[in-house]
Amino acid sequence: MSLFEVLQAAPAAFVMVCLVLGLLVGSFLNVVIHRLPKMMERGWQDQCAELTGEQPQKRVPYNLMVPRSACPNCQHAISAAENIPVISYILLRGKCKGCGTRISMRYPLVEACTGLLSACAAWHFGYGITAVAAILLIWALVALAAIDFDTQLLPDDITLPLLWLGLLCNASAVFTSLANAVFGAMAGYLVLWSVYWLFKLLTGKEGMGYGDFKLLAALGAWLGWQMLPLIIMLSSLVGAAVGITLILVLGRGRNVPIPFGPYLAGGGLIALFWGETLTRAYLNLMAV
Repeated sequence: MSLFEVLQAAPAAFVMVCLVLGLLVGSFLNVVIHRLPKMMERGWQDQCAELTGEQPQKRVPYNLMVPRSACPNCQHAISAAENIPVISYILLRGKCKGCGTRISMRYPLVEACTGLLSACAAWHFGYGITAVAAILLIWALVALAAIDFDTQLLPDDITLPLLWLGLLCNASAVFTSLANAVFGAMAGYLVLWSVYWLFKLLTGKEGMGYGDFKLLAALGAWLGWQMLPLIIMLSSLVGAAVGITLILVLGRGRNVPIPFGPYLAGGGLIALFWGETLTRAYLNLMAV
């Protein structure tokens, strides 16, 4: 019996494999979350230099593979034994082995979140292409949410491939029909694009970035246009609640921007797992 037959016959084994794989990918996503914005900044600097006729600055290679991960304080190179998802953080007691500097809790949280969500997708959808596609979507949303939270950027390097991958998946009707996916991508982009320009015309300010349009378009491509109202409602409610809390409790200024990407990602995850159930319950409630 092959490995694939074992995973298909034993749902618990499939869930465990996805959990471990998610933990490992979560470790890599920490690299993506930290390095991709810096890579984008380098690219912008080089483009500005070219436009002004200057020679781009020569730098040591910096991408998702090199240089090797190291402590930012003492440059202690992270060994394989120190890079085991979640477990290494616990064994090291959250401190660098070289200098004892505190390691951010964000690293094990990203790993644990990615692993648990991957396992939930495996359990919810069962063995098959739907679970694999859902897990890929989860990985992308985790990375985008964390990057936007840190930098208020939603990189095209993730959002645009995610959009096209959603359309490709639904060419085989993995989550919805291809027609629903295409209309979802179009509507997702145009809805937030319209809100952006209406807000700008009324206030003279920008209420969100273009990355938000692309992320909602990607979610529409994955889940179909029918899920967009639920995603927008959930993300708006949570975003408003968090924003009001930050203003009232922490005294954050009203003009301080709040990234919307994490809330869109959260709304997308809820729609992925329970979208049809929640939509059906809402329609039944309205019909009473």
